[in-house]
Parts: sequence; structure tokens; C-alpha cells
Amino acid sequence: MIPLKDDNPTSNRPVITYFIIGLCAVVFLMQLSSPSYRTGQLFYSYGLIPSVLMGHNQLPSNLYTIPAVATIFSSMFMHGGFMHIIGNMLYMWIFADNIEDDLGSKNFIIFYLLSGIGAAMTQVLINTQSPIPMVGASGAIGGVLGAYLINHPKAR
Repeated sequence: MIPLKDDNPTSNRPVITYFIIGLCAVVFLMQLSSPSYRTGQLFYSYGLIPSVLMGHNQLPSNLYTIPAVATIFSSMFMHGGFMHIIGNMLYMWIFADNIEDDLGSKNFIIFYLLSGIGAAMTQVLINTQSPIPMVGASGAIGGVLGAYLINHPKAR
């Protein structure tokens, strides 16, 4: 069952929600235009790799573009393919506006980033030796969905 809308009106324009959706779309278009997207090198350069973050491995110099700790943030705005970004942004579009309305814009961006960081670090700690890059906003959006379920339990 894929939701297409909710019945909760908002009182404020969800500026941060729109900004995050736009940023993810721009980053995805930039990914598609990069020659290293097709080879997968882009994901190793900007995706979160648990074993690199935890210091178990190092990236080859040709893949190293930003510090490993910065990939916690860069990976949150990248996506692995069309269905990945469409699914994430659909859920963001439907549910995040209400959470931004509940928290306010400033608190929402903090909540969104902390949700993404928490999800990413949970995955890192589950397998600190993993050499596979993680990308996507799924963890942050999972936090938004959890907040929506708590704040609007009877919503349709």
C-alpha cells in the first residue's frame, strides 16, 4: 500500500521540506550526469562506508574526496536509483510537512538531520567492517515517519 496523500492540513508552508526534496533532486541529477555514477565510484567517494568511517579501511586516493565523517551528511542526500529517490521523496512530500508544522522549520531540520545521523550510525555499528557504501534519505525519513505516527496516530 503506497500512500498518495494524508488528510492533515498544515498551517505553515513547509519550506524546509521543499528545500530537502529539491536538494535531493538536484544531487540526484548531478549524480546521473557524473561519469563516476555508472562505475559506482561516486558512491565510494560520497557514500557512508562503515569500515572507512570506523578506521578499519581507507579509500584509495583517487576515491577520497571528503573526510569520512562528512559522508554521514553527503550520503543522506544521494540515492541509488530512480525508484529509491521517488519512494523517499514521496514519503517526504506526504508526511514531512506535518512534522515541520509541528516542530517549526528550525527544529525540523535539526530533527531530520539527527534522524539521518542516528539511522546511519546504527547501521555502521551493526557492521563496522562493511565496505559497502550507504546512500539515501531513508533513515532520516524513517524518523519523520516515526514522528508522524506519534504526533498523528489517527490520521488517514
